[in-house]
Amino acid sequence: MELNVATIKFAEISPKLYDEIANETAICIASSDSRDANKSTQLRKYYDELCMWDQKIKQNPQKYPEYLPLIKMLNAKVAYASGRKLVDDNFVKLMRHCLGQLTENKASFETCKLFFEAFMGFYKMHKPK
Repeated sequence: MELNVATIKFAEISPKLYDEIANETAICIASSDSRDANKSTQLRKYYDELCMWDQKIKQNPQKYPEYLPLIKMLNAKVAYASGRKLVDDNFVKLMRHCLGQLTENKASFETCKLFFEAFMGFYKMHKPK
């Protein structure tokens, strides 16, 4: 199943983003052919890192522009996990798309974090242990 990232838009937030779109994304990522790829504990690491950055941004909002390149470095971490077959191409595509939408506006980061929160909730339902 190929992930369609076109509906995941942070600039124009659809009422469906945190519900239907997050659910469809979770179904696609959960349907990985690889038994070892996309385990919820692996994906949770990336969500936890987004939460860590969220805390730092809330403590020092003026430093968001300094944090942004480090947040986008998550792409490199996901690429490394992909090389080790811990995540599949669809998850790499999802992260690249979402992080690619982050701008100097902190609201884009908040939308990204909330989307991943919704995605992880649905993912746990579709790919239980």
